[in-house]
Amino acid sequence: MSTWVGRPAAEIARAVRDGSADPVAVVAEHLARIEALDHRVGAFVRVRAAAARDEAAAVAGRADLSRLPLAGVPIAVKDNVAVAGEPTRFGTGLLGDRPAPADHEVVRRLRDAGAVVVGITRMPELGVWATSEDADGAARNPWRLDLTAGGSSGGSAAAVASGMVPVAHGNDGLGSIRIPAAACGLVGIKPGAGVVPSGVGRTSWRGLAENGPLATTVQDAALVLSVMAGRPDLADPDTVAAQPGQICVAVSARCPLPGVRADRQTIRALLAAAAGLRRAGHTMVRADPPYSQATANAIVAWYAASTADETASLDESQLEPRQRRHAQLGRALDRLGRVRQRDRDRWKEELTVWFAAHQVALMPVTTGPPPAATGWRDRSWAANFWGNARWAPFTAAWNFGECPAATVPMGMHSAGVPIGVQIVAGPGGEALVLDIARQLEAARPWPRHAPLAEEAAPGT
Repeated sequence: MSTWVGRPAAEIARAVRDGSADPVAVVAEHLARIEALDHRVGAFVRVRAAAARDEAAAVAGRADLSRLPLAGVPIAVKDNVAVAGEPTRFGTGLLGDRPAPADHEVVRRLRDAGAVVVGITRMPELGVWATSEDADGAARNPWRLDLTAGGSSGGSAAAVASGMVPVAHGNDGLGSIRIPAAACGLVGIKPGAGVVPSGVGRTSWRGLAENGPLATTVQDAALVLSVMAGRPDLADPDTVAAQPGQICVAVSARCPLPGVRADRQTIRALLAAAAGLRRAGHTMVRADPPYSQATANAIVAWYAASTADETASLDESQLEPRQRRHAQLGRALDRLGRVRQRDRDRWKEELTVWFAAHQVALMPVTTGPPPAATGWRDRSWAANFWGNARWAPFTAAWNFGECPAATVPMGMHSAGVPIGVQIVAGPGGEALVLDIARQLEAARPWPRHAPLAEEAAPGT
């Protein structure tokens, strides 16, 4: 019977530190879970079984074991940051299989903290889309295997939600942590600019992309974020600033995309979250962020141009057609002068004023249940773009504004999948976002794993 699969990362690390758990056994149990489940879920593109066992043994022998915040914790890493000895493929077959010579800084910090990388997770080609389908398969939602786990950190979300790892790494350029977290019933955090080393791709998507964690509890998400950021204070609930009665929370269901609305069940989940925070003593007001069509256009231009940056050294004729078209659009917008720093600066200035009146924003993440897991690679650019935009329009503005944001689960949809809500604060507000997330978790606890994980648990 499994002892450690399904346990929170904080609990595993505590047990390894005090000697009541063997990191080799912990990792072996999670590798067995991956072997049992991943042929159905499709979370991983590579499993590091032998290497992970060796790394776990090395953790067990470390002289500083008793001080490691992630001692022996199995973790999955998205396929667009370097893991030493493994190829970094960005979800495409065009980059070859040359092993990375060294870890990305975020991976180095995780390993230094005692985490063990058990595998590399699936993402869409170049991380462009909100579904995680590549040429070899798709990351499926553990709650409903016919639906997507989201994207572009969909493999990481699927791995955590199905209990294959307690926590995972992801990154977020327009919502790529928060969207799959919402789809799979997880906590996902996108930090603000400069909090965690980015270094995603050639230019971190022109400064839009940030690395962050996916987890089943706020405590675990905060713990991993604190290691990624090199800031132990983020894992300590006593250091946060929010106290009952002191926070004005703006509740907004308005979609930044004209003519698009969240469905009724998503709105009910948002209102339930607002009611929970009101009971905790916070002030709720209905107020919409200062969205405009000009801002939406600027975000699209930046991201399309970022895709063009990522394809600069690739044979574009070998890319998926949707990627090729997106890159072509990005180059055209760049030539036309539509990718302007002043647009981003103006949005950040507007948000500074807005967050002076509302310390936190609460809103949906998606408009409803996730779309199908497969079929997106063969559809047109327009079908992918509008399909993504209509399903997950609430996240991109906060990358453009360099704001910290998190997703937490808030109930279940009648379609059989979780519903997420999004918490946003102004720059520097990571601790505040985490505190509000903790209060929502306390007010309305959520199931930590999909039933798929429970059905497959050894000994059950």
